[in-house]
Amino acid sequence: MPNNQPLIPYPPQAITTKDILYLKDAMSWELLAFKKFHFMAQQVQNPQFKEALDKAGKMHQNHFQRILTHLQVDNNAALASLPNTQSQQSQQQSN
Repeated sequence: MPNNQPLIPYPPQAITTKDILYLKDAMSWELLAFKKFHFMAQQVQNPQFKEALDKAGKMHQNHFQRILTHLQVDNNAALASLPNTQSQQSQQQSN
């Protein structure tokens, strides 16, 4: 099934509620993966396994931080700066 949707060249200025919920879920998954790899790295004796587990844990920690940056936006200000198409449409319909 081909995807006929155009690519978005840049991220939207505001984040929808659905996007925020997905990002929070993704952060939970990354945090859990980081904790598990950290725990496993503390349990193993083999230095090569320990290094590989630490590396995987740091990757998930980095992913967590990158997702967090997407949530550190003043979403209310971003929404206020967007044109209010719903208000404009309702005003046009009432006239």
